[in-house]
Amino acid sequence: MKILNLYCGIGGNRKLWGDDHKITAVEFDPKIAEIYKDYFPNDTVIVADAHQYLLDHFKEYDFIWSSPPCPSHSEIRRCGVYSGQVEPIYPTMELWQEIILMQHFHKKGQLYCIENVKPYYEPMFSPQIRERHCFWANFYIYDFPKTVRKHEMNTTESAKMLGYDLSKYTGIDKRKTLRNCVLPEVGKHILDSATKNIQENLF
Repeated sequence: MKILNLYCGIGGNRKLWGDDHKITAVEFDPKIAEIYKDYFPNDTVIVADAHQYLLDHFKEYDFIWSSPPCPSHSEIRRCGVYSGQVEPIYPTMELWQEIILMQHFHKKGQLYCIENVKPYYEPMFSPQIRERHCFWANFYIYDFPKTVRKHEMNTTESAKMLGYDLSKYTGIDKRKTLRNCVLPEVGKHILDSATKNIQENLF
């Protein structure tokens, strides 16, 4: 398939996809994009605004994965406000904009999955909830086993568990970069679910 991997980071979700697909990855931070390139040299990596890139190019792909920024939606943000650690902010609307776009304008035969955290408020659109994730997809996502809580790990533990060595990279927040990764097993499960829907003529 021709795959678009948006907000790709260093490629946690992509790590177990293999090299059978033609993958385009979009990342805003050039230093993060360089790490992705190092780990996935066969992919096309574009340094750009993923939100705008989706709008401009979504019709060109067979499968789209998007993981828009989650901090303004998360329960952690609300807890931080209540504890006085952070100030309240408006939830960013990119998540909901992308869901609306793909729900109404995806091309025939195109698969998409938009991933985010469970929000602290009632979601604008009902997701498929699998463990700690919300997924808005136009295919059925099969259940998967409970995953580890990488947020409870330190940077070294997270890097080892995810299979990344960031020791040679500078100028990035390594803890945040690793925490932003979707677990490779989750990324593989979503792609496998999409493929299974196609194979069983459910899509």
